[in-house]
Amino acid sequence: MADDLLELSREAASRRAFLRSSALAGGGLVLGLVLPAASRAAQAAPVAAPVFNPLAEPGAFSPNAYVRVSADDQVTLVVDKSEMGQGVMTALPMLLAEEMDADWPRVHLLQAGADDAYKNPLLGMQATGGSTSVRSSWLPLRRAGATARAMLVQAAAQRWQVDAAACSVSAGVVHGPGGRQARFGELAADAARLPVPKDVRLKDPKDFRLVGQPLARVDIPEKTTGQAVFGLDMQVPDMLIASVAQPPAFGATVRGFDDAAARAMPGVHSVHRTSDGVAVLAKDFWSARKGRDALKIDWDLGPNAALDDAGIMDMFRKAGEQPGAVAWKVGEGEAAVAPAAAAPGAKTLQAEYTLPFLAHATMEPMNCTAFVQKDRVDIWGPTQAQTMNQLVAGKITGLPPQAVHVHTTLLGGGFGRRFEQDFVAQAVELSKASGRPVKVVWTREDDTRHDFYRPANLHRLRAVLDGEGKLQAWTHQIVGPSIFSRVFPQYVKDGVDDTSVQGAIKLPYAMPNAQTRYVLCNTPVPVGFWRSVGHSITAFTVESFMDELAHAAGADPYRFRRDLLVHGDQRALATLDVAAREAGWGQPLPAGHFHGIAMHESFGSYVTEVAEVSVDPKGQIRVHRVTCAVDCGQVVNPDIVTAQIQSAVVYGLTAALYDRIDLQQGGVVQGNFDKYRMLRMDSAPRVDVHILPSGEAPGGLGEPGTPPIGPAVANAVFAATGKRLRELPLRPELLKT
Repeated sequence: MADDLLELSREAASRRAFLRSSALAGGGLVLGLVLPAASRAAQAAPVAAPVFNPLAEPGAFSPNAYVRVSADDQVTLVVDKSEMGQGVMTALPMLLAEEMDADWPRVHLLQAGADDAYKNPLLGMQATGGSTSVRSSWLPLRRAGATARAMLVQAAAQRWQVDAAACSVSAGVVHGPGGRQARFGELAADAARLPVPKDVRLKDPKDFRLVGQPLARVDIPEKTTGQAVFGLDMQVPDMLIASVAQPPAFGATVRGFDDAAARAMPGVHSVHRTSDGVAVLAKDFWSARKGRDALKIDWDLGPNAALDDAGIMDMFRKAGEQPGAVAWKVGEGEAAVAPAAAAPGAKTLQAEYTLPFLAHATMEPMNCTAFVQKDRVDIWGPTQAQTMNQLVAGKITGLPPQAVHVHTTLLGGGFGRRFEQDFVAQAVELSKASGRPVKVVWTREDDTRHDFYRPANLHRLRAVLDGEGKLQAWTHQIVGPSIFSRVFPQYVKDGVDDTSVQGAIKLPYAMPNAQTRYVLCNTPVPVGFWRSVGHSITAFTVESFMDELAHAAGADPYRFRRDLLVHGDQRALATLDVAAREAGWGQPLPAGHFHGIAMHESFGSYVTEVAEVSVDPKGQIRVHRVTCAVDCGQVVNPDIVTAQIQSAVVYGLTAALYDRIDLQQGGVVQGNFDKYRMLRMDSAPRVDVHILPSGEAPGGLGEPGTPPIGPAVANAVFAATGKRLRELPLRPELLKT
């Protein structure tokens, strides 16, 4: 499957964006929303298009997204991003409605189908991830709203024979001189006959009425009442359920199998060998699962049958004997270490940090429904990568991508896992083999043991402080697998995978000499994008080592960082100051409580977190409170910002305190939540979020809150115990060594 994904990713990267248009038809106004893409054609102004539902007519004209004004005053936005809890179904229409001055209760949404026209310009394909949803839509959606508004105003002005400048708009109504009024729906047909303006004026942020307001999430009512449709909720007529037995070790294959007992079980329809295992199809999940349990499979465990954790670390240490490729250099880089260390009163510090493989553990396990017919494929499922869905289905069926119709459901968590295509490929393969619609459903154990894991890593850092405790030199060697080498190898340049070094290069701290090297060391364990990707790894090492330097210098950890930021990144400095102030840094804490601090920039946003922690005599770590300061640029909805930061903290705490993927006999030890723990409500801290006002363009939000929490807690544990923990998770037994 990895080789197939590699081939598909190359194809996705090479496909060109395109823009199609057609003439006016019908009695409404539809604007084709143009998202910025690589081609100049896609930078053109919105064009008039006929009124229709693109989901109901998948072969019809399909620009990147749609703004539709209908005669009943409804404004409809076709959303091209996947909703996985991050709030795009609320934030994106807010951008449109703001510039349009639409009546918010009358703004409705449609989920986009799959097409090159929906390509995310920051990802190069139709996909949701990398904290890009608002960033990629900020200007295009506002321009679309402003264009629609201008055309509706012009239509009203012509009707009333007045100057358009004499008209105003509020809540979906155009107001003219003498008390004249006209609703959007009344003007839609006339507006659609007007030429589309090439240039429209966007609002000054000081005039925003919706953007910046804590509007209620539009997806919450259906989710709380159980009406929302997730992938597991899909029901298709004549559908079969599939349960797939997958290899017990990485690289294992099927020698043969006996399916007699499985076929004899009630409810079982058929048994099929797949590209990655053996599947049982049945009338319901329980029958499929029981049938799978009855299979007798002869597995060839292959070359990785003896792989374990020690073997992985041995690979890293051997690879780390090489210096690696230079990813970042400031001043004299590592050449400055020896002279700086030789200066009178200088201190040299070095440390080694290790991080484990991690699973995504989405609350909704992997699933997908597919129906392969002679001339088309339909896919229903929780996906982050519609373009890749089309390509993988096309490869399996031999049909062109445009014959593959993706119906995106809500996602019960994504975190990068649903960018992958293994669960989609299974559904397509089995539907093709059976001639029926098939829903593949994974168990929690399937999900944990057959993931694309966050890479394990080995980090070696070294730094020199002068006699006054000032940082003079910094070096960082990273040894670990490359995600891009599997998925997008064209982006591994000169031996450096940017996802492996992000957060360890271009640091916001002012450093006279610094150098980061990367040693690419792939292992048999498949790796993939995990919430905040490399930042979740490098933030722990960089910010923990920064704390080590502060203590070696005899400085307060907050003040030490502040001194490096005064002449560094001012946005980072602002979050540092706000988090420290709001947490009461330096002020008395309850007995046995201690503070730790960490700051990190990722995806265009800056987050500093202060963790208030206690450690009991048995070494159990309890996080009581986390104070967060975030500068994510222009805020669309502060409630979404708060929720995303809180979510990111909980996700990061789970990894920091509990989780690791252990390997034994070439496979994963952990299966369910008994051994791969989640942070539970009774252990969750209070999380206070302070949003800094910012005139910058929107930054990412779904991921930046995760990286700082691990080092903030580790630094607080050091303050509490005097023991420096240099590996994750932060287990009680580590405090006893």
